[in-house]
Amino acid sequence: MSPSKPESDEHPEHEERLAKTIRAAEAKVAEGLEKAVAFERADMAETEHEWSEQLHNDGAELRADVVRDKERVREALDDVQHPERIAEAAGEKLAQVAEDVRGVARAVGHPSVIVAEAEHAAAAKKAAFDRTTATIAAEFTSPADARKLPRVLKVFGVLLALVSLATLPGIGAAIYRSVTSVEAHGLGTEGVSTVVVNFLHLGVLSILALTAVIFGYRLFRNQRRWAAIISYGLYVLLIAGVLCSIMLQGITLDLVFYLVAFVVTIGLQSYLDPSLLEERRRHRKACEAEEHAEGEAGTLGRDLTGKGYITLNFFNLFWIFVVASVLGLIMEEVVHFLFVVPGQWQDRAGLLFGPFSPIYGCGAVLMTVFLNRFHKSNWLVIFVVAAVIGGGFEALTSLFMQYAYGAVAWDYSNMPGSLFGGRTCLPFMACWGLLGVVWIKLLLPFMLRLVNFIPWNWRYGLTVVAAVFMLTDAVMTLQALDCWYERLSGDKVDTPIQQFYDQHFDDTVMADRFQSMTIHPADAVRGK
Repeated sequence: MSPSKPESDEHPEHEERLAKTIRAAEAKVAEGLEKAVAFERADMAETEHEWSEQLHNDGAELRADVVRDKERVREALDDVQHPERIAEAAGEKLAQVAEDVRGVARAVGHPSVIVAEAEHAAAAKKAAFDRTTATIAAEFTSPADARKLPRVLKVFGVLLALVSLATLPGIGAAIYRSVTSVEAHGLGTEGVSTVVVNFLHLGVLSILALTAVIFGYRLFRNQRRWAAIISYGLYVLLIAGVLCSIMLQGITLDLVFYLVAFVVTIGLQSYLDPSLLEERRRHRKACEAEEHAEGEAGTLGRDLTGKGYITLNFFNLFWIFVVASVLGLIMEEVVHFLFVVPGQWQDRAGLLFGPFSPIYGCGAVLMTVFLNRFHKSNWLVIFVVAAVIGGGFEALTSLFMQYAYGAVAWDYSNMPGSLFGGRTCLPFMACWGLLGVVWIKLLLPFMLRLVNFIPWNWRYGLTVVAAVFMLTDAVMTLQALDCWYERLSGDKVDTPIQQFYDQHFDDTVMADRFQSMTIHPADAVRGK
């Protein structure tokens, strides 16, 4: 047997490719450093400008204080030169004290005076309280409540309340059966996670039914504003119900109920709270003119109020999600290629189509929402908050994927500082913190400039098309994962949707697309 050649002789092209990759990475790092220096210089100039303005304002206030003090000194000197004024003021003070003494004497001699004054003060406070109550009530009732709801909506409100009330006994019976089953048989074949998610789902359904009863009652009473406010709570409960249903049953027809309820709630809220639509109509032309001007100036998307760096609207947050999903995927794949398994390229995408890793997109949106006001804060504050947000979101995403599909895309059990059963760990939380600092301090301004390349008159149409694509991609990803789970768990693939995904996205395609993910049906909470 011939002696084996050194690895460097056998694979010179690997070393050359690695050297090119390293040089490219070094060039990117150098470019990033140059951008960081430029940004810091701009930020320093802005800070210097703010300091100069603050110094100017402080100087103006100091000069005003000096003028007031001089005026007071002048008045004091004038009083000293005219002692008769001091005597006159002292006499007026003594007269006031004497009048107060006589008032106390009258009150002591006639206690009814004290009672009358107390009653008068109480009446004044009650009147003020009534005015405040009326103001608060007006916020929630007028002017929308002045408009009568159509009779069909009132009938709908009554039916909704009655149907929701009728479901409560069934939900209560399901909770009772679940409790008695656990007490009598323990967990049985079900795991702790299945029992917990089942009770959580029943709790969400109970609160949803009660909220629907209140919502229907408000419709019947023509309390439009209250009903519109309650609809926000319905959104949260419906989303929670969808997540629990997917974890317990997968993609089933039960989700149609949540989808219909969500669409109906959106329609009702838009009708019940017309101020939203009226406000959009009133400001649309002005906003278009402002956006045109800001787009020409390259400042579109900035929070001009100074409360935060970027305006938190759907357009900005959606493109933050898209851009961060792409950048996060590139970063993760490069890190895996260079450090995790050197020389091995692995597809780390999180959706069926496109170069997207939605966990980074969602993480960037959360960090932007929570840290937008702190973009000038100390980097340590941003680091800690970003670490907590990123680690918590990573753990919740891992929990949902495992409970819904038995899917595991990462496991940090063997890492130091492992938390929540290996769903996150301290080193990767530190990475999230570092990413938060880099995102807020460097990448967010870059992302804003990148998005501003979209012509202002194209942005709404382009955003709608992109949003429809991303939503379709996400839904198809969940359905494909559900079908993959069904095949691995041995269940029949018999519905038209399952047959479509079974034909076009079989196990080989799914394993090749989601190379970092494995599915173990026994780890899911459904089917137990």
